[in-house]
Amino acid sequence: MNEEEKELQIEKTSLYSIDDFEDSLVSSTLKEVCASLREKGYNEINQLVGYIMSGDPGYISSHNDARSKITSIERSTIIEVLLRNYVNKL
Repeated sequence: MNEEEKELQIEKTSLYSIDDFEDSLVSSTLKEVCASLREKGYNEINQLVGYIMSGDPGYISSHNDARSKITSIERSTIIEVLLRNYVNKL
């Protein structure tokens, strides 16, 4: 890429979507949390539903920092991302 192309690239406005960021964050966090729950022998769906419905972090194991990872995201954000992805696939 020559200097002129670099300057044009710098001047372009990039669009940023908070939805894309949230989707990525929630997805990666849920993958890590589910893997940790499975490693400990838990049914990850049951545990996540219990946590999301009650807000009690005791449903999530502290194994591999899963509890701190899941509680770093608002439960409403988790639900929003899950529903948005589900509805988009309908």
